[in-house]
Amino acid sequence: MGKTEERENRPDFEKVVKRCSQGDLKAQEYLFRQFYGYVMSISLRFASCRDHASEITNDAFLKIFSRIETHQAEKEFKGWIRRIVINTAIDHFRRNHRHEPGLSIDHANHESADESVLEKLNAEEIIKLIHSLPMIYRYTFILFEVEGFRHDEIADQLGVTVSTSRSNLTRAKKMLRKMILTQYCHERVL
Repeated sequence: MGKTEERENRPDFEKVVKRCSQGDLKAQEYLFRQFYGYVMSISLRFASCRDHASEITNDAFLKIFSRIETHQAEKEFKGWIRRIVINTAIDHFRRNHRHEPGLSIDHANHESADESVLEKLNAEEIIKLIHSLPMIYRYTFILFEVEGFRHDEIADQLGVTVSTSRSNLTRAKKMLRKMILTQYCHERVL
């Protein structure tokens, strides 16, 4: 059991949540400190840079504190927060980048990635590649592959059709393959 789960299971935790709902600033600061890393890690999945992730994180905490009385004690608090952060990231997408043009499927390469190439990439490099995707592809990829959303849910959240969601995921994967192969070929030449 991790630190957050231990804190969440203590009887004191519900008192902190109740105090937060009453506007107690010390309780809110405590909750913020306990969950800041968790919220920021989710925000960083969606954001193109740390500043954008900070905006999502700050907005998510504002929503958390303004809606904390709606949290049901029998439900996992961390899961409730996760949903708010994801929805906040989607709100940022809708507000700021919904009409960002996507790239044509012609930009994606149809070569398949060699398994040995994938083994040489570390998590940081993979995250960097994902963040270099156009925003609509990045959000679709993360919502489907990381967060486990279905295409109908993604379509509803991003304001696209289900077929567009599927197409965006396919394009994101093809672009990632191409970037991986390009990076691998570049490293082999060096």
